[in-house]
Amino acid sequence: MNRRLFLSLAAAGATTGLFAQTPAKSSLGFSLYGMRSLPIDDALAACAKIGYDAVELAVMPDWPADPKKLSKDDRKRIRERLAEHKLSLSALMENLPLTVSDAEHATQLDRLKRAAELGDELSPKHPPVIETILGGKPGEWAKVREVFTKRLNDWAKVSLESKVVIALKPHRFGALNRPDDVVKLLANLDAKAIRLAFDWSHYEQREWKLADTMKQLMPLSVFVHVKDTVMVKEQAKFVLPGEGSTNYAEYFKLLSEHNYRGCVCVEVSGQVSNAKGYDPLAAAKSTFAALSTAKQKSQ
Repeated sequence: MNRRLFLSLAAAGATTGLFAQTPAKSSLGFSLYGMRSLPIDDALAACAKIGYDAVELAVMPDWPADPKKLSKDDRKRIRERLAEHKLSLSALMENLPLTVSDAEHATQLDRLKRAAELGDELSPKHPPVIETILGGKPGEWAKVREVFTKRLNDWAKVSLESKVVIALKPHRFGALNRPDDVVKLLANLDAKAIRLAFDWSHYEQREWKLADTMKQLMPLSVFVHVKDTVMVKEQAKFVLPGEGSTNYAEYFKLLSEHNYRGCVCVEVSGQVSNAKGYDPLAAAKSTFAALSTAKQKSQ
């Protein structure tokens, strides 16, 4: 870890503590990205009944939690349902690829601001992070690194003004997909504003090991997504947690060793949720069973 990165991390401190209280222990969450077919109220009730502690809302355009679609009464109702079901709002999922025109970049800055406002309205005492992938294609990181860095510094200004942490998620099918590149990028961004969402599925079945990757990236991370990756005819395919080779007892033990106390949130990939016969409730139940059992074994 170079000196610049060390100093930026030291300045950031317990990052989520900048804008919210750090939880005493990690929680299990489910991203409503995997429940698009359900009304928000029904999805929240289902997650609570299954046993989840937290949720992530998908706030992309035309999704149920799109800020443009939610009236003042809608926001009040969602806030009340979260409290009623004792669910914390851990994150808001956006999809803001940086390989866009300058005009679209400006539009995305407005979307970040609206997401931050929604998070503050729904969970003012514990603002959720805004989590997003960055786009681009594998192999073109050197080509897009400079524009990504410039635009992410624009995002950082929104973050500091809105008092919300933005969590970047590297993606195996995106330009930013290697741990070393991730660390170097974060060294050039404001650590109080821009952090990481750790998702092992984007490094799994590649040249890295879980323990080594966590050691490198968890100090930069404020949020965790979980899903599994399997190889089918030499192509990576995402599956539900528990359907791949990830040892989640080891996973939770490593998270504890890194003093991670945020949300471990199930993300159902579109490769799964868009498949014929997908049942969001069955997916939420099976993943909760797998993860809660593994979490107990890790203690």
